[in-house]
Amino acid sequence: MNRKLGIAIAALFAVALVFGASRLQAQGVLTLEDLAERLAALTSGHDETLERLAALEAAAASANWLAGIPIRDEDRCAPYESDDYRYPQALEAQIMAEMDGAFYSPYTGETFDWADEVDIEHIVARSEAHDSGLCAADIFTRLAFASDPLNLTFASPQLNRDEKVAKDVAEWLPDLNRCWFVNRVVAVKRRYGLSMDPREAQAALAVLESCPSFAMVYQAPPETGSASTSESTNASAAEGSQGSDSQIEVDALSLYDDNNNGRITCAEARAHGIAPVRNGHPAYEYMNDPDKDGVVCE
Repeated sequence: MNRKLGIAIAALFAVALVFGASRLQAQGVLTLEDLAERLAALTSGHDETLERLAALEAAAASANWLAGIPIRDEDRCAPYESDDYRYPQALEAQIMAEMDGAFYSPYTGETFDWADEVDIEHIVARSEAHDSGLCAADIFTRLAFASDPLNLTFASPQLNRDEKVAKDVAEWLPDLNRCWFVNRVVAVKRRYGLSMDPREAQAALAVLESCPSFAMVYQAPPETGSASTSESTNASAAEGSQGSDSQIEVDALSLYDDNNNGRITCAEARAHGIAPVRNGHPAYEYMNDPDKDGVVCE
């Protein structure tokens, strides 16, 4: 709410309260002391709410992290039906394109051998998206959301179904790749016009303001080792890919070339949450690397 408008509404409400209170006072029901206490409670509570919202809006605007995302409480305006958010298992190939051909979970650093060991995981959970605006959307928008590669990754069934479930970033964050994860949440919510509640927005800002990069970093699971270098991780991913029954063919242009001109720009890479893009990523060969250092969109 606009601060000036909020203050004006509060002032009108206060005038109405004073007018009504004066009649009650004339009848001996309300004293001036009672009126002063009620007005103080009203104005202090309203100002406090406005100050919290203004601080949140200012923090978001200062870095433009949450531009275009409404800040409001979740609302299930229509019943949630999982059938409205169906998606095909064939999306695994597109997710693997971002994982260098492996069933890799960026949340935990685990790499799985077979498809039946891993879930396709929605970064913004389907039911959470439903309560953040998609409850008012048509079935075609819901199905597009459920199948959008921007919002898909891999996770173990236990993490996907029992730990993360329908939680937002105020309720759950991964052990690894938090910057990548929260940036993806923001990108997905912006793409589909979804809202964040105040706690979620505060949690997202707390992560984003400390991020040196939003790229997904390949890391070993915390309990089994430390972060690995890009070279060794890429090699491991390649070995996992070679151990599969067939080579996964990846069409980077269909994933990231939004204007269908045969090239991938940094703006498109950032919109899909893959920047900076390194040599070896499927998108790299379709991008311009002027200094030939193997990294674009730093």
